[in-house]
Amino acid sequence: MSRAESTLARRAFLRRAGALAAAAACPAFVPSEVLGRGGAVAPSERIAVGAIGVGGRGQGVMAGFLASSDARVVAVCDVKRPEREMARDAVDRHYGGKGCAAHGDFRELVERPDIDLVSIASNDHWHVLHALAAVRAGKDVYVEKPLGLSVEELKALRAAVHRHGRSFQFGTQQRSEANFRHACELVLNGRIGRLRAIRVSAPSGAAERTGSATYEPAPVPDGFDYDSWLGPAPWAPYTPKRVVNPHWFHISDYSLGYVAGWGIHHVDIAQWGNGTELTGPVEVEGSGVFPEDDGLCDNALSWDVDLKYSNGVAMSFTSDGGKNPHGIRFEGDDGWVYVRRGFTDAHPKALLGSVIGPDEVRLPASRGHQQDLLDSARTRRPTVCPIDVAVRSDTVCHLSDIAMRLGRKLHWDPEAEAFVGDPDANRMLSRAMRGPWSL
Repeated sequence: MSRAESTLARRAFLRRAGALAAAAACPAFVPSEVLGRGGAVAPSERIAVGAIGVGGRGQGVMAGFLASSDARVVAVCDVKRPEREMARDAVDRHYGGKGCAAHGDFRELVERPDIDLVSIASNDHWHVLHALAAVRAGKDVYVEKPLGLSVEELKALRAAVHRHGRSFQFGTQQRSEANFRHACELVLNGRIGRLRAIRVSAPSGAAERTGSATYEPAPVPDGFDYDSWLGPAPWAPYTPKRVVNPHWFHISDYSLGYVAGWGIHHVDIAQWGNGTELTGPVEVEGSGVFPEDDGLCDNALSWDVDLKYSNGVAMSFTSDGGKNPHGIRFEGDDGWVYVRRGFTDAHPKALLGSVIGPDEVRLPASRGHQQDLLDSARTRRPTVCPIDVAVRSDTVCHLSDIAMRLGRKLHWDPEAEAFVGDPDANRMLSRAMRGPWSL
């Protein structure tokens, strides 16, 4: 049993003992919720959650844990004081008390023995370092997409999750939506015949970018630990646009851009329906349109990437406005299935009502993305998007970015997780980190 599991078990035992002692002394006044009756979860059984990165998206992820009776958020962390205080106050209002702590340093949060699970929705360049610290401290983790800034980072986190036996949920919440699962089950069970091609398209976010005139250095605002915000990224002068979400998505020091920041959602579903969630493509080639003379933004504004898999399936991955419609379209010999958020279409139409039988391929269903991790934390069963799946899906986005930056066809060995005979491309699988940070 890990340190976190031992702590949770010990705390649960002591609280259950206290609740039972109180019931014996005055049973008429003990609410059923305290003892976990009537479908409620006793406070002693709730999983204690800490949240790192509690800006807009971070609070959205945290809301999923607040909504669950299986969990209690006990601490938040952010390098921006206004955001962490706002998140703390939101938690206290939800529970009707003053019990939530607010930290400015993530290390204080992950070292707390009373926390069992950590939700991570910090900036992309911090995801893996925050997750590594939490996993090594014995915590289960929810990590918002995308996963990391290099394939080396992804592999380091995968190794740590397995070494420490932690439950992991990737923030690709489309896997917890029934229409995506059903679309993939139709494909995997041969309803469209043999799968031949997958067409994927996602937003580029290009409209969010503004001109370089707004990038002039400025004083760091009070209550903002800018050096910690930069963390492992190269030092750079503070400018308001550098740190504003979603503008920083377009700066390669902090993100791969929307090719991973949004594209990972649909790429992950493509991997799921292709049956390749534990492997990857063998060829990748593509092009992208990048900012010119911007001075700050350097991620792709649009992209057009082609990938080939060893099973013969060809995948086209583009930004919206290109040759593919937004979403994921699976094309087979006998028809097609198209899926996006809130909508599914197919040819022939009868496929939409097709029922997957008990002896056919059935993909895991979850009770909600955050709830699925809480269920895993209790049972230790895999989540709907565990670390091995997350690494493979995220890698597809990295391969796409590398291919368009190099501007040539690349051959990928999914077993070795390396490019074949291409040292220049392989050097792009890792990144240096500003000290003292490292994997």
